[in-house]
Amino acid sequence: MASAAPGQSGSAAPLALQRGIVKMVLSGCAIIVRGQPRGGPPPERQINLSNIRAGNLARRAAAGQPDAKDTPDEPWGFPAREFLRKKLIGKEVCFTVEYKTPQGREYGMVYLGKDTTGENIAESLVAEGLASRREGIRANNPEQNRLAELEDQAKVAKKGMWSEGTGSHTVRDLKYTIENPRHFVDSMHQKPVNAIIEHVRDGSVVRALLLPDYYLVTVMLSGIKCPTFKREADGTETPEPFAAEAKFFTESRLLQRDVQIVLESCHNQNILGTILHPNGNITELLLKDGFARCVDWSIAVYTRGAEKLRAAERYAKERKLRIWRDYVAPTANLDQKDKQFVAKVMQVLNADAIVVKLNSGDYKTIHLSSIRPPRLEGEGTQDKNRKLRPLYDIPYMFEAREFLRKKLIGKKVNVTVDYIRPASTATETVPAFSERTCATVAIGGINIAEALVSKGLATVIRYRQDDDQRSSHYDELLAAEARAIKNGKGLHSKKEVPIHRVADISGDTQKAKQFLPFLQRAGRSEAVVEYVFSGSRLKLYMPKETCLITFLLAGIECPRGARNLPGLVQEGEPFSEEATVFTKELVLQREVEVEVESMDKAGNFIGWLHIEGVNLSVALVEHALSKVHFTAERSSYYKALLSAEEAAKQKKEKVWSQCEEAPVEEVVPVLEEKERTTSYKPVFVTEITDELHFYVQDVETGTQLEKLMENMRSEIASHPPVEGSYMPRRGDYCIAKFVDGEWYRARVEKVESPARVHIFYIDYGNKETLPSTRLGTLPPAFSTRSLPAQAIEYQFAFIQVPQDDDARADAVDSVVRDIQNTQCLLNVEHLGPSCPHVTLQFADSKGDVGLGLVKEGLVMVEARKEKQFQKVITEYLNAQELAKTNRLNLWRYGDFRADDADEFGYSR
Repeated sequence: MASAAPGQSGSAAPLALQRGIVKMVLSGCAIIVRGQPRGGPPPERQINLSNIRAGNLARRAAAGQPDAKDTPDEPWGFPAREFLRKKLIGKEVCFTVEYKTPQGREYGMVYLGKDTTGENIAESLVAEGLASRREGIRANNPEQNRLAELEDQAKVAKKGMWSEGTGSHTVRDLKYTIENPRHFVDSMHQKPVNAIIEHVRDGSVVRALLLPDYYLVTVMLSGIKCPTFKREADGTETPEPFAAEAKFFTESRLLQRDVQIVLESCHNQNILGTILHPNGNITELLLKDGFARCVDWSIAVYTRGAEKLRAAERYAKERKLRIWRDYVAPTANLDQKDKQFVAKVMQVLNADAIVVKLNSGDYKTIHLSSIRPPRLEGEGTQDKNRKLRPLYDIPYMFEAREFLRKKLIGKKVNVTVDYIRPASTATETVPAFSERTCATVAIGGINIAEALVSKGLATVIRYRQDDDQRSSHYDELLAAEARAIKNGKGLHSKKEVPIHRVADISGDTQKAKQFLPFLQRAGRSEAVVEYVFSGSRLKLYMPKETCLITFLLAGIECPRGARNLPGLVQEGEPFSEEATVFTKELVLQREVEVEVESMDKAGNFIGWLHIEGVNLSVALVEHALSKVHFTAERSSYYKALLSAEEAAKQKKEKVWSQCEEAPVEEVVPVLEEKERTTSYKPVFVTEITDELHFYVQDVETGTQLEKLMENMRSEIASHPPVEGSYMPRRGDYCIAKFVDGEWYRARVEKVESPARVHIFYIDYGNKETLPSTRLGTLPPAFSTRSLPAQAIEYQFAFIQVPQDDDARADAVDSVVRDIQNTQCLLNVEHLGPSCPHVTLQFADSKGDVGLGLVKEGLVMVEARKEKQFQKVITEYLNAQELAKTNRLNLWRYGDFRADDADEFGYSR
């Protein structure tokens, strides 16, 4: 217990007067005083008031002592504390230390203000009846006499503890725990609750006394997190950078202040809330001064606008304050014009990426920030034998794509780049990604990503707390996702997922034939352009018929694009690229109308395409990117095409830039009437197919293949594959054990079951069905990168293969006998839809193999109109006439073509 300090006589040296700011009131007779902060939290000390005593405050039982009990307030202890709290907190005081106990407790006199002329705090407490003089203290000096006098006056006036009764009404009923915190928070209905902040654990976590019911609760500030103090194994605490500064920032503004708290949510026993003070919102202040960062898991419950918190955090980041001192913005390296721009949407790639056209004319792929498109969940959801078509096979992918397509295609949007995701290399589970520009895309003030998420057509990516590469509207995305989940929209619906059974009849001649009359009768049909192969060749989705078709524009001759085929690269014709770009910009992913007139032998439909009243064939001719084809003469659009062509010719642009006055001579110049070029190269024929196609190896690379096979088999012999360990998947390259017991390179064509795997020998062209036990992983050193597949597919030029099974089998047998596993000479004549058409000569006699088939009556001649082929076609036709005269094979019953050509599948 403290007594009056010794040495109070007039001759004693005066006690040193010290100053400080009151940080905290511990009780009615003890305070904590701090100094001024200089480069960090200031020093502090506890001062106990000399010569008086006030009631003790309640204490909670120690957690580790089960027998200990909570200690309640002593009567008038809390009013005394409150008297001092309201008078002193945050105020400057001066004090003298009169006595210090051996344990280090300091007792002294405290005055409000800068000197001793201010209010004597001990005297004020005694005068209000909130403290009493300590027993055993004799009134032997003016200070003691003054206290005795004030105490007597308080007794007479029956103030405070000297009033009638026990003072039990001043004892608080403190509640340290809440049985159902969530119910408690909900019962407050987010109305501000009066409170006193009793303790600051760190910058964003406080202990608050809720009034008037005296609930003592831990409150975490919603939406933010400050650096914390990590408790070590030995019980000491290690502060994270700026943890002490953040704690002082909150303490100096809130500790033991009267505040209002909006209780917003509950996390375990801790309550999430926002603390309101007349001088401002501490949550926003901590962020703005760089003492805190936003946290995604609790920002959603913040009731005063998450965008304010993000803005405050952004303010600190831009100025690199405190915890953001090393911060580098995700778009720091971008010019302003590259961060925000207006662009036109040209294509929707999938549910989270679009292609836009910039004002410069360049194209740029933009990924929507922080969202993930629909995806397949789990490995077993997809039939491994069927090729995955993400747009139709992944639930809600089609709906998401359609939402974006209808909203955006052809429209101008505002793009705000949020971050650049760097390129990543492939791992075992994740494919490689190129660099991605991720942005917020808005149209008419609507954030497209937010709209997509709110409809349940995409989900929001969750990030590590320190990952700043995210959408600038991330909180709105999270709120939209929460609404979609609550309302059971799209991906979050409990209903059955929509199924899109879309038949792809591109290149399927049989299906196309069945479908043709229907489309012809339908007149104009609605379609969506899914892909543009070239200026005049497109892939269309027919929504009513739920099918995909390949569509060729009628009536025009469009420049051919470049094509890569095995053993041959065909360069594109002039202006083919321009024609493709023109068609893409006009119709890609737009809703169009098509009139189907006919189909070609490859199963492609031919007709007219209209978009918003514009005939695409006419538009291409009009812009000098196509010429009119003679087949247009029968069409009702012929006049429009001719008129457009005449106008384009006059301008002498693009395809007409080389046009001269005599267009007929220009179209078929004398130079074009050249002889057929022949450049025979030696090849080795390895396989003949049932369709009379054949596979050959280039003789020049034969030694490379032999060396590769030798090395590969040596490698396999030293490291043989474990039987049954290889799991074949369609399209994979592998090794397969042939009937001769040797291993060869192969490609998996189809997997029926582990016992039946269809494979293709890539160096020889033959196919086989094997159990997976006879397959293994292809060693990387022997992949197609080290040596491309050596078996190249070709078919005979200038002949028609019989469609009758028996007749075709006769032709195949003859070819197998003559050329399989022999060396021949090969010349590429022209390209075909699936492989190049060639003539083949016997290596020794130089006899034409195809011509020999015609002479034997095993095949018919395909009459071609190209001038450079007329000489060889004439030779073939003469041979055919001779076979007819001799009634050989196909011609044994005479010339059947006149009446039965359609039945037999031949054209005359």
